[in-house]
This record gives sequence, C-alpha cells and structure tokens, in this order.
Amino acid sequence: MTESAQRDRRAQTGGALLIVLATLIFSILDTSTKYASTLAPVLMLLWFRYAFQAVATFALRFPVQKMGLFRTKNPRFQALRGALLLVTSFCSFFGLQYLPVGEFTAMVMLSPLAATGMAAWLLKDRVSPQRWVLMGVGLVGVLLVVRPGGQVFTWALLFPIALVTTFAWFQVLTSRLSGHENPYTTHFYTGLVGTMVTTPIVVFNWESSALIAHWPLFVLIGLCGTVGHLFLIRAYMRASAPVLTPFLYSQIAFATLGGWLVFDHTPDGFAWMGIAVITLSGIGNALLSARELAKRQKAAAACTTPSV
Repeated sequence: MTESAQRDRRAQTGGALLIVLATLIFSILDTSTKYASTLAPVLMLLWFRYAFQAVATFALRFPVQKMGLFRTKNPRFQALRGALLLVTSFCSFFGLQYLPVGEFTAMVMLSPLAATGMAAWLLKDRVSPQRWVLMGVGLVGVLLVVRPGGQVFTWALLFPIALVTTFAWFQVLTSRLSGHENPYTTHFYTGLVGTMVTTPIVVFNWESSALIAHWPLFVLIGLCGTVGHLFLIRAYMRASAPVLTPFLYSQIAFATLGGWLVFDHTPDGFAWMGIAVITLSGIGNALLSARELAKRQKAAAACTTPSV
C-alpha cells in the first residue's frame, strides 16, 4: 500500500470514528431533550441550544479566524440554512415530547433518501431506478413503525414528517453551497440565526427558576448540539459522504438504547422490523452512492490517462 493510500485510509477511519461519536452525542441530545422537556419550557431549551452554539463557536474560532469568522459570500444562504435547521430542531424538540426516541430517530433517518428525491425534482439530478426502489423500501419501513394501532400512531407524527422535509431541504442546500463557505463560519451563523429568531419568542416562555434548578441539563443540551455538529464538520473534512453515511445509522441503535435506559421503552415487533428496513434502505443508498462515485472517478481517471 502506498503512503498516499495509507493516509487516505487513516483519514477515512478517523472520519468514521468522528461520525459515530457524533451520532452518539446526537442521541444523548435527543434523550436529554425529551427528559428536560418535562422540567423546563421547550422554547427555553431550544433557545439555549442555539445561543450556546453561537457563543461557543465564537469563543473557539474568533482567536483563529479573527474577522474572517464573520465573512460570508452567501448571507442569504446562511440565513436560509440557519432557518431550516432551526425548524428542524423545533420539530425535534417538540416531537420528542410525544414520541419514543428510537422510533423518532428511525423515521428521521429517511432524510438522506428524501433529499435525493428533492434533488431529483428541484435540481433535475438524475436518480437511478435502484435508488427509487430504496426510497420505496424506506417508506415501507416507516409504515411498519407508524402503522395504525402501533405505539407511535398519533397526531405527533406530524413533527417527524415536517422534520424530514425541512432537513432534506437543508441537506440539498448545504450540499450545493457549502463548498463556497468556511465550515466554522457556517456553524457560527447557524447558531446566530437560531438565537436571533428565538430570542423575541423565548421572553414570553422564560422561567428563571427552571434554568436555575436544571442548568446542567441546559448546558448538556447546548454542548451536545454544538459538539455533535463540530464532529460532523471534522468528519466530512476527512472523508466523503458515501464513505460516512452508513455510519450515521448507528444513531438509531444509540437512540433506542437511550430510550430503554432512561424511559424504559422498547419498540414492539413491527417497529423493530420497520427500524431494520429503514436502516438497510439507508445503508443501501449510501453504498450505491459509493459505487457511483467510484465509477465516476474511474471514468475521470481514464479520460486523463495520456495515449501512447
């Protein structure tokens, strides 16, 4: 193995480790949010999560980037991206009040497949028949989880449905424009937009007593939201999305474990089947992306090889 190949292998291994750590942190975030929502207003928790990210990112990156932290080529992109992620978080924070963590996470994991469909519709990206089949399989998995008479068949299903939609738009937008922006600048503006939008609202839901009594939970939620996304940034700086996406589905296992440990909730048989189907369809989608990327790279290499 050449030295370059060894470096690539180490980078990919490091990226995979970071993505698994990120999914673990996001599972802790979701479990903590579900528990904290019984003790404090959800809007306060949401505000604190974004305020913590904005302040922490500024404190860590301003000494390195100076005024470059605030420079952005696409301010409207930053505003729209931040708003989409805020709506995603809103659906997550409120949906977790009513739905089990494991099943909620499994449904949310349809987002990469939904993003593929939206890219095909909006951006006219070509989507292979195999990928459409995988999207259909993922939908069948969701129907197994949310079937009538099941544990999660309630009006609160509107939250994960809305979340999948907004987060898919978020992924499409990010994939098209993120290469033109410093990732830490984007991370800072995401926290700033969320804080600015929620500040006028949170004043009507503020409970100082809840913050004083349960401040460790507030800090944990802010820390997990910030560190989890930082780990995602570092992971995607080391390896490509097709390499890393299969590891994202470890979040379903972590979330289900958290739901069992903290809330003594275990999915029923059909829900387990649905979770497995969603996971397999998502991993299949990622593996298909990796195969398509390898074909494009091989074709590009053949085109650049000089004739003899």
